[in-house]
Amino acid sequence: MAVSEIKAVFPASVQEVWNIVTSLENYQWRSDLSRIEILNDKQFVEYTKAGFPTTFTVTVSEAYKRWEFSMENNNMRGYWIGIFEEKDGQTEIDFIEDVTAKKLIMKPFVKAFLRKQQNQYVIDLKTALQ
Repeated sequence: MAVSEIKAVFPASVQEVWNIVTSLENYQWRSDLSRIEILNDKQFVEYTKAGFPTTFTVTVSEAYKRWEFSMENNNMRGYWIGIFEEKDGQTEIDFIEDVTAKKLIMKPFVKAFLRKQQNQYVIDLKTALQ
């Protein structure tokens, strides 16, 4: 199991940040994705640029405050928590991922991989908000 957390502050309303992060139709701002397939109102599949799928199941959706889901693919399973808080006209995000590698050989690299992905996500989100 590897846990990685990232926090960031954006000069935007919590509604704007929430709408970008939670939209399953408007994902083009994400540099790591080729597409998202919506399965139903609680499940979706994200495909990387290389076509690798990860299935997500939304477990908590509290508008403008908290979004949580479980996630699984051939290499890992885990849980993601997103906390959104507006402060003085800006939005603070706190994103936490808890992932377990399914393959023993991948376990030493999971935390570094998560950190890299989270950093890119924040860079992409910052660009999307400009």
